[in-house]
This record gives sequence, C-alpha cells and structure tokens, in this order.
Amino acid sequence: MATPNRFPLPLATSTGKPDWLKVKLPRGEGYERVKGIVREQKLATVCEEARCPNIAECWGGGTATVMLMGEVCTRACRFCHVKVGAPPPLDPQEGENLARAVKAMELEYIVVTSVNRDDRPDGGAAHFASAITALKRESPRTTVEVLIPDFQGSHEALDVVAIARPHVVAHNVETVDRLTPTVRDRRATWKQSLHVLEYLKQRPEKLYTKTSVMIGLGETDDELDEAFRQLRGVGVDVLTLGQYLQPSQYHLRVERFASPDDFARYQKMAEAHGFLYVASGPLVRSSYRAAEFFMRGLMERERTAATGS
Repeated sequence: MATPNRFPLPLATSTGKPDWLKVKLPRGEGYERVKGIVREQKLATVCEEARCPNIAECWGGGTATVMLMGEVCTRACRFCHVKVGAPPPLDPQEGENLARAVKAMELEYIVVTSVNRDDRPDGGAAHFASAITALKRESPRTTVEVLIPDFQGSHEALDVVAIARPHVVAHNVETVDRLTPTVRDRRATWKQSLHVLEYLKQRPEKLYTKTSVMIGLGETDDELDEAFRQLRGVGVDVLTLGQYLQPSQYHLRVERFASPDDFARYQKMAEAHGFLYVASGPLVRSSYRAAEFFMRGLMERERTAATGS
C-alpha cells in the first residue's frame, strides 16, 4: 500500500515496551467532533486503523489521514497489517464524498493515502487526482498532501497525480536499501522509490516531496546516513523518522527500540544533509502534525512573498 506507517501502537496499559512508547487514550472536544463526522461519513482513516499515538493532537488541531480505494491491498509488505487479496471495485464517488466530509470537518490539513492497487491499469492514479480536485474545490483553504504508492514507477500515473497539484506529495521508502527486499513487497524496490521521488520533484508543478523511514528493523547508523544522503540527493524536502512496532506475530519483529536520544541523533544526521524539515521521534508517524504545521507555514510565507502582502 502507500504505507503510512500503519503499525499499531499499544495504549498506556501495555507492557513490555519502553515508557516513551506508552500513550494515553485520545480525548478532547476537537477529537470528538472529527470522530463523529468520520463515523457519519463512513471514512476509512489511517489515524484510527493504525491506532496512531497522535490522533487526539491531529484531529483536535484540524488534521487527519484518510485512505482511498478500499482496505484490501495487492501487496504483502512484511510490516503492514492491511489485508491482502483481490480488492473490490473503486467507488467513483469516493473523492466527492471525501471532499464533502473534509469541508464539514473544517480541516486545515488532509493527508490522502491508499492501498496499492496493482490491479488497476494506472494503479489508481486517476482516483487520486479526482479526490485532489474535489478537495481543492470544496475546501480551498485546506492543505492537501497525498501519500501515494509507487505506481510501479509509471511516469504516466505520476503525471496524473502531479497535474492535479496536491500541495505535498509523499511516497514512503520505509527502510534502508539493504532491508527493502525483507521489509517491503518484492514489487517495491529502493531504486524505484527513489526514482518516484526524484521524478515528482523534477515535474514543472514544483511540488514539495516527503518520505518516511521506520527505525528498529535492523538498520545501522551508516545505512541510515546513506539513505538520508540519497533521499536528499533526489530532492526530498521533508523526512519523518519513527519507531517500527510489530503489528502481529506474523509480521517482522522489532530488532530494537530506539531511545529518544537516538532519535535526536538521527534528526541531526538527517538535517546535516539539508532537508527543509525533519521530524524524528519514537511516536512520529509519516503523517505527523509537526511536519504538516511546518509545511503550511512554509507555503503561507511563499504566498505572502509572491503577492507582497
């Protein structure tokens, strides 16, 4: 799938995890309001399905992550808990329904992701584009980020998404080069993901690009530093780093729990390569409000500079 770091996080009552990975149950007025609309509109949100530790902060602060194209993926990545099999037909009204829901929620920032749909000739690119267009029409003040699959490297599919002009386009590499064949489906390669990010950055739309790496799968510091170098080398603007957690006994085990100090060190390593922004921490996920807040601020400053007001 487009892999928005969908590994469940234990609640505060869980045992066997470091204290810094234990979180409280989500609550709050803003959270409850968004939760009600999500239920009413029957939206599939990664926030809930992955039990994201930041759900209360994000929903209460006007951000959310939703998943298009059903809940069945055509790929079997070894860290991801999404169902694998033959997906259902696409809902042609999904983009319009999503746009109405986002307008009702008055979101400042929406991340739109999906499962992989290798069964579709374009991998679902046109479906993404339709949703982007509807979102920008119905909620022109909402920043739209799309977290996309690799579309098997198809330039035509990537063009369709880029031409719809999301504000940010993300594609997650998930791990370092050496571990990619172990962690991700065989159809997903490090080289192909780098190419996707590079191609999107070189498009005339001048899109911001973003990716994410999970920590705790057996990577070394040297491999992380090399990954950061290559990602920045293809123009990636924003990088998020978070702890991998095993979603079930059938998935890859956690090789180590990196400490907050480790994540602070990784942030400095990454920042040395020149990313515009790096979010690094045990509870950081691909869709992370701090990074989203930075992107909104950056784009607002650019608009102000362009208009002179």
